[in-house]
Amino acid sequence: MQRIRTVTQIIIAFAVALFLLVQARFLLISLATAIILFSLTSDAINSIARVRLGPMRIPNWLASIVALALISAALLSLSAVILSQANTVLSTTLAYTDRAPEAIAAMFTWLGPDAEQAVLGSVATLDVAGYLRALAGQAGNIMQGTVLVILFVGFLFAERIWFTTKLESLFGDAAKAEKVGRIISSIIHRVNYYLFVKTLVSVVTGLMVYAVARLFDLDLAGALGILTFLLNYIPSIGSIVATVLVALVAFVQLADGPLTLAIFVIVGAIQFVNGNIIDPMLMGRALRVSSFGIIISLAFWAAVWGIPGMFLAVPIMVAMMIVCSHVPGLRPVAVLLSREGLPETESDLDTLPDQRSR
Repeated sequence: MQRIRTVTQIIIAFAVALFLLVQARFLLISLATAIILFSLTSDAINSIARVRLGPMRIPNWLASIVALALISAALLSLSAVILSQANTVLSTTLAYTDRAPEAIAAMFTWLGPDAEQAVLGSVATLDVAGYLRALAGQAGNIMQGTVLVILFVGFLFAERIWFTTKLESLFGDAAKAEKVGRIISSIIHRVNYYLFVKTLVSVVTGLMVYAVARLFDLDLAGALGILTFLLNYIPSIGSIVATVLVALVAFVQLADGPLTLAIFVIVGAIQFVNGNIIDPMLMGRALRVSSFGIIISLAFWAAVWGIPGMFLAVPIMVAMMIVCSHVPGLRPVAVLLSREGLPETESDLDTLPDQRSR
């Protein structure tokens, strides 16, 4: 009876947590993004604070203000670029809406005229223009989310100097507080390194795809480059979707099968080399998460938070794995989430620099 009661309580707690995750997703997505940005810039703030201006150092509060100003400028600029590209994509795509069904149906001519007509009939019934306008309307939420993220980051900067004191007061034991601080530092270290490598590879991939699109004179070269850059943050699935989108745009615009195939092969080769050779080589053992676990995490967070959840799935999974590896009752979960079944241990924490000043 006790076991049944425990299982029932766990199921109810999970259902309530899932309900709250879905209902407050806009707020929680902004908060998760702010925490990641805060962790990325903590080292930068410490570096700025160590700079000397004559006999004096830059005050910590001034370093935080400078970092917040830089983050705000970068986020607002990125949001403006995304919104402008979204308008470009919308106007250009609407111009090709009439040609798209015939172009897509022509891809299935090798199956016979009946199959081609069936595909044409199915695609023609899709209200592509309506979907695009709905997506453009949702893109307006990007600016609202950006402002909310900036506010969250500002409050996190204001609280950072009291973080160590709060940990010690919370646990009442300096040793426990130090261990928790090093676990948090481990999460920040691995997530930061993952995002650094992913950003580097995504920038290179986006520029290469932009160059290919410009070489073949595609109308949406800039948008395709930016879209490739963003989608590459979604492991495995993102690069496939980006490659298919480039090929689809090329086929609709050029209406040339062999040329579209050439573009598809070139972009696919770029994605394969960067995603399956360069990325793992730079990442090394820093991530240590299971590939199957990443797919499950992508599916879960996509169902809960949609597309933003897919971008945040890997950092959340890394944090969960590290936390579970240091909780004896949850260590089996960490083993399942880890790549080789060897999650983080105490010795791994000892190899990290002391980052309690964060």
